[in-house]
Amino acid sequence: MSTDWEIGLKIKTEKTIYDAAEESDGKRVLVMRYWPRGVSKDKVNLWIKDLGTERELIRKWKAGKLTWAEFKRTYNSGLRGKEEMLKELAAESRSGIITLLCGCKNDARCHRSLLKLAIQKYV
Repeated sequence: MSTDWEIGLKIKTEKTIYDAAEESDGKRVLVMRYWPRGVSKDKVNLWIKDLGTERELIRKWKAGKLTWAEFKRTYNSGLRGKEEMLKELAAESRSGIITLLCGCKNDARCHRSLLKLAIQKYV
């Protein structure tokens, strides 16, 4: 079984926007709808707000009104029509490392992990 690195996909999701930048991050891509408070623009290379979670969806998730399965289904359906952005990120990941960033600490229960899976479809 091949790993992400072996097939040429180099996308990291473990960091938040608040973590210090490192050379190993490659291209730092913020995927939040709204710019985070207290963060300078030089912390990222690219901001793609349209791949962030819709305000109402994140509000319901944080309030515990949605299961992860419901969040996942709703977020993924929101990616329809954004295939070109996903393809561009897939191309970026083939030529170098990209790190998807937002404010969530747990990347396993964050849209970044779902976004990474969506990007993988275009590698």
